[in-house]
Amino acid sequence: MDDYVVSIIRTWVPVAVGTALTWLARELGIVLDKDTSAMATTVAVALVIAVYYAAARAVEQRWPAVGRVLVALGLRKSPQYVVAKSVRRSAQAG
Repeated sequence: MDDYVVSIIRTWVPVAVGTALTWLARELGIVLDKDTSAMATTVAVALVIAVYYAAARAVEQRWPAVGRVLVALGLRKSPQYVVAKSVRRSAQAG
């Protein structure tokens, strides 16, 4: 599978899970009051996503097979990021 596709999956799986966990919290009665702004709700969702992703990556380091399910729906491949030659040259020049 293309590295780009893998990187997209590894980004959106935690976003989807974080959003689902936030929805579940709301369904369970953990709700921000009406006076709380939309920004606070956005921050809460972002924090849930960030905590989930950090925990899933920690699990992936310890138990790779479990982490792959938590982060990338079981994909066996991690994206390989390659620095473009033009970026390397500009970094060396600076």
